[in-house]
Amino acid sequence: MDKLKAARATDVPSAMPERDIAADLDGLAASAASSRSCIRAGGAESATTTTTAAEGRPLLVVIGHRGKGMNALASPDPRLRGDVRENTLRAFNDAAASHPAVAYVEFDVQVTKDGCPVIFHDNFIYTQQRRKRVTDLDLDEFLSYGPQREQGKAGKPLFRKLKDGRILKWDVRSDDALCTLREVFQGVHRRVGFNVELKFDDDLVYTEERLTCILQAVLKVVFEHADDRLIIFSSFQPDAAQLIRKLQDKYPVFFLTNGGTQVYADPRRNSLEEAVKLFVAGGLQGIVSEVRAILKQPSAVAKIKEANKLSLMTYGQLNNVPEVVYVQHLMGVDGVIVDLVREIAEAVSAFTATAVQSSGSQDGGGIVVGERMETAAVAVAWTPSFSPREMSFLLRLIPELVQ
Repeated sequence: MDKLKAARATDVPSAMPERDIAADLDGLAASAASSRSCIRAGGAESATTTTTAAEGRPLLVVIGHRGKGMNALASPDPRLRGDVRENTLRAFNDAAASHPAVAYVEFDVQVTKDGCPVIFHDNFIYTQQRRKRVTDLDLDEFLSYGPQREQGKAGKPLFRKLKDGRILKWDVRSDDALCTLREVFQGVHRRVGFNVELKFDDDLVYTEERLTCILQAVLKVVFEHADDRLIIFSSFQPDAAQLIRKLQDKYPVFFLTNGGTQVYADPRRNSLEEAVKLFVAGGLQGIVSEVRAILKQPSAVAKIKEANKLSLMTYGQLNNVPEVVYVQHLMGVDGVIVDLVREIAEAVSAFTATAVQSSGSQDGGGIVVGERMETAAVAVAWTPSFSPREMSFLLRLIPELVQ
């Protein structure tokens, strides 16, 4: 099973002069003012995007992963190590300011011991000497790590444990404080929607009572502060995804899956087929799959979407490659969660510049996902050009390449 995550954000002076983010955001909001895409779930509707002016396939929704991208501290690519701390107000606002095509920011929510939803990805928070489970901390202790909002106050140093077991000092070029979910609603520009990932620990077992308590703490903040902001809930935890759908019907719920790229004790997490079964059983609105699972069976995408009236989005490192994102666009994927936010947003704008407003399928309790983006016509020059024969070959080759 999965577990909840959190973090909090603060403005910390940096050596480099800060650009006027507020002005950038206002300019982007004006250029994307009409952006609206509909996601219908039963009677509930939430909107978040724009449309262009010519007939075309559904446009891709671009979602900033943990804001402006995760901090892959050991990556040889400096862009993936991150220039701003992930899951902070600065990361979310930088992503929103980076390009009009960025429709959402994604972040990880966990609930502290004293019931406060906070933003943080990892199950444990590390100092050099020890670790503590995020959900075992109260809010004050959680916020005592990293940069502090209060001038002259020093926070505890932050370290991060990598998948290979190494523990590295969590250094980024532009730092910011950890933050609560409430602060995110209050401090992030309203131009972007939120993809709220509900995080749970794979090593813990959760009763329905415990899950309900956690989800109600999250929903309380959302209902008090969301107003008309676009919201999507998602979770790898199958029971949490189904339960939050039962607890509310205002916002769409997506089930996150590795699609079989990893194996878990819970079979519902081990394939796209199982994810679709959960989607149907829980009355959910969509699936977010690891991109490799989609690329291994590209012909299944249209069949799954058409048969089940679901919205399909993807995440994963391959989503930082524009050509891979373009192929997903052709396959009918509705959205991509990305780390190289500006680069992918520019690419998506380029290859969708001649497309028009389009909608996904719409049927009763089904779901519609569409997007509109106003972009410069010159961007079309980027668009890859494939003949039907080349595309057929590419779609056959991709599953082999991602093995």
